Amino acid sequence: MTRQGRIACLTNFREEGSKFLEGRRSRGAVVNSYLKISPDSHVTTEDVAQSLIDEGLDGIGGFSLLFGQLRNPATLGEKHGGVGLAIVSNRSESIRDVSWLCKEPGETHALSNTHYGDTTWPKVVRGEEMVEDGVKESHANKETKEQLIDRLLDVLSVDTLPKQKVGEEWDIYLRQLRNSVLIPPIGSDSLEAKKTADEIAGANGAPTDMAVFNPTSGVYGTQKQTVILVDSSGKTTFFERTLIDEAGKQIPPAEGDRRFDFVIEGW
Repeated sequence: MTRQGRIACLTNFREEGSKFLEGRRSRGAVVNSYLKISPDSHVTTEDVAQSLIDEGLDGIGGFSLLFGQLRNPATLGEKHGGVGLAIVSNRSESIRDVSWLCKEPGETHALSNTHYGDTTWPKVVRGEEMVEDGVKESHANKETKEQLIDRLLDVLSVDTLPKQKVGEEWDIYLRQLRNSVLIPPIGSDSLEAKKTADEIAGANGAPTDMAVFNPTSGVYGTQKQTVILVDSSGKTTFFERTLIDEAGKQIPPAEGDRRFDFVIEGW
């Protein structure tokens, strides 16, 4: 997220019958290219979506990119061109294929390592419900910002990952990741021959020779939890909690917390 209110989040997934694409195009570069747009630029979210589609989205693999510029809903349409946040994916062949979110107050949406709108993932359905219920309860109870952050962190910490069954192959077990919002550390502390987090997170669990890998060669799990709150005047709180460091070691609760408070420029 930038101080101008630009926000971007990319999740990956593996399309059925396709291999992971490594080294052709960087998903991180797609996110950074948006966040590094000049603060003075008047380019709209729709402009960026069209540009991404025109450039071509092949060579990245399955992904969904949620992005946009957070602005005062009362003036968003008339001042900034277009409304809401966009989701562009590798399946977007034209601007008509872009999903637009947060155009009206009270919307709640969930996105994970599958295409947007996939309700076959329990973590997506349940996560969306828990966030919506939590926000309503927080408002009804007139809770503080800190209490709301704690509520949302509780949602992000729900661990319902089933244990691996005896004799269950790893590529099949990885399908269980869709059942839990939080993924506790799985694997070993040895980082030798570690598979990428993209490979694990995007696994569809299909028993195919194109999806055979063992996540025990390195630790995989939820590394960071992020809560972003923006009020009606543009005052923003960006809270990030790190659970696992780059070496795969768990960080004690609250020791990996970072918080930034600022007002969005041009709100």
